[in-house]
Amino acid sequence: MNQQLTFIPADDDLWERYDQLATRAYGHPIRDIAHLREHADLQVAVRGGRVVAGGLGLLVDQFFGGALVPSACLGDGCVAPEERGDHLAADMTRERLRPLIERGAVISAIVTSSTGYARRLGWEAPTGVLAWTVAADDLKRDFADEGFEAEHGLTDEAETLQRDLARQWNGPVHRPTWWNRWKHDKSNLTTYRFARPGHPTAGLLSLTTQRHERHGMTLTVHDFWAASQPTAAAMLAFLGRHNTRARTITFRRGTLPPYPTLLHGLRHHRTTAEAWHPWMLRILNIPEAVRLRGWPSDLTIAVPVEIESEHGKWDRWMLQIKAGAGEIVPTQVEGQVLLTRRQLAVWYAGGYRSTTSARMAGVHAVSENALATLVRSTAQLEPWLPDHF
Repeated sequence: MNQQLTFIPADDDLWERYDQLATRAYGHPIRDIAHLREHADLQVAVRGGRVVAGGLGLLVDQFFGGALVPSACLGDGCVAPEERGDHLAADMTRERLRPLIERGAVISAIVTSSTGYARRLGWEAPTGVLAWTVAADDLKRDFADEGFEAEHGLTDEAETLQRDLARQWNGPVHRPTWWNRWKHDKSNLTTYRFARPGHPTAGLLSLTTQRHERHGMTLTVHDFWAASQPTAAAMLAFLGRHNTRARTITFRRGTLPPYPTLLHGLRHHRTTAEAWHPWMLRILNIPEAVRLRGWPSDLTIAVPVEIESEHGKWDRWMLQIKAGAGEIVPTQVEGQVLLTRRQLAVWYAGGYRSTTSARMAGVHAVSENALATLVRSTAQLEPWLPDHF
């Protein structure tokens, strides 16, 4: 391995060679490498003419505080098995981020099973992620459609509903025009929309089915967007009507939003929750990330904070929010709240719901009032990322 390592953007030949490397490294084909070729950035590492590492990057917007923030979403990265153990993944991650930062990314999101490694590189999970499984009979018995009708197919109105609902959470992707087509083609999704007769679309549901060898099928929900609790109940009732073919309904990790309609609506809690690797967030450009984020219009604050830099130093900043706009600027004032890079990401996403949860997560504050003010500034909306990349 003494030959020089070069990091370069992939041309057509390198795309094909990276696809072959990923198949070997993961042990199975990665279909997104072909599906996302027109939309993703691919950076690779080459040694002696061989592609030895690489990964995809998507420059998309994520909603935070109701505003759009440019994000570098990284996925499908790998290092050749014979090259592992020499910190190539960290170098490759830096090179994957660089062109996306140059194009405007100020934050970065990943979904990875290597959470410990991601934390060492500055990412953190704002919230846990669960996959839920419930008996179809329970959904049929315990939920009613309350006058809603289901219609098959995705429409412009349904896509607009999804974007409007996504804005009410911290983290969802503002899906580009090609996003839904990519997901439908990749997973063979079947989509339904829900509305009361004569009223606009109020719910969007997408699912996949897989036939069992002898009888029945496995049904997995990929999208669950509901404008109200009655809409959510109608969608759960619709899923329950699959009970003659599907014994259980599985909600893919992160599909269900954090409100407890499912659990509160069941007479008997016979659900199964399985923890999955979470989505993780990293702040790439602190001033720009704060400026572009949405903030409560009725909040006026000025809080001095100290934030750990990428080099382990502690920089002093003054966070100011007024009339729905935020800025953070260097200051000489001693910080009243200290945040590591990873704690900063959780705070930014609204992951601390109280001063107690912040302190339990290790956030240090010399002023309880300053900590309460800081937490309140991002807790208006909850973190949720139902999108996968």
